[in-house]
Amino acid sequence: MDFSKRYVALGDSFTEGVGDPDAGRPNGVRGWADRVAEQLCASEADWGYANLAIRGRKLPQIVAEQVPRALELEPTLVTISAGGNDILRPRVDVDQIAQQLEGALKDLKSTGADVVVFTGFDVSNSGLISATLGRVALFNERLREIADHHGIVLADYWRWREFQNWGYWDEDRLHMNTAGHTLMATRVLDVLRKDHTIEVPELQTPAARTRAAELKRNAEWGRTHLVPWIQRRLTGRSSGDGMSPKYADYVRLGEAEADAPGHP
Repeated sequence: MDFSKRYVALGDSFTEGVGDPDAGRPNGVRGWADRVAEQLCASEADWGYANLAIRGRKLPQIVAEQVPRALELEPTLVTISAGGNDILRPRVDVDQIAQQLEGALKDLKSTGADVVVFTGFDVSNSGLISATLGRVALFNERLREIADHHGIVLADYWRWREFQNWGYWDEDRLHMNTAGHTLMATRVLDVLRKDHTIEVPELQTPAARTRAAELKRNAEWGRTHLVPWIQRRLTGRSSGDGMSPKYADYVRLGEAEADAPGHP
């Protein structure tokens, strides 16, 4: 099927939709990008959508694997979030990854597409990874300069303070949950100046925990999520090993799919 309006989403777990489970979709997740595509497709019949993002991907992989495919797809709209997994590594040259991302953004922009790039999230309240705050802030400043210079649209995740609420985050504390992905979809559509009908779930006030209960919860999180994450990095493995993109070619996500039972 030919589409005159073509949206391609690039990136890692953030764009793939990890934290927003949906057994009926490729890779078992829905995510904010699918939700944005649903709204675009519902508003106009000529939208197609491809999502090339794969969890765990670092910037060099995104540039080598996803950007060339995106160029082949001749998009009219691209969103890209990249660099987050690189910044979490023990050693990283922030200026180098910013320059590499700039090259990819220039290539994508050269197609004539509207290009949206995400800043990094403010990790100041994010426990162990808060140590990367300085790197994220520097990376974001480089991204703002790049966006200004090349006419790239900025989705400023850093300044969207509502995401500091842990109610928008999955139990692994690294990915947004369904409510978070839903809210993110509205923010992206706002950046694109597109109307939408998305209703963000109202967050429930969490029950108060005793110190003992909180310590137990943290220990369980460490065993379930932190230790496997560290082990993957020590062994050079990734959560996305062996996985394929959700939508490697254009599909149409219509209102019927968005409103089907089981889709919040």
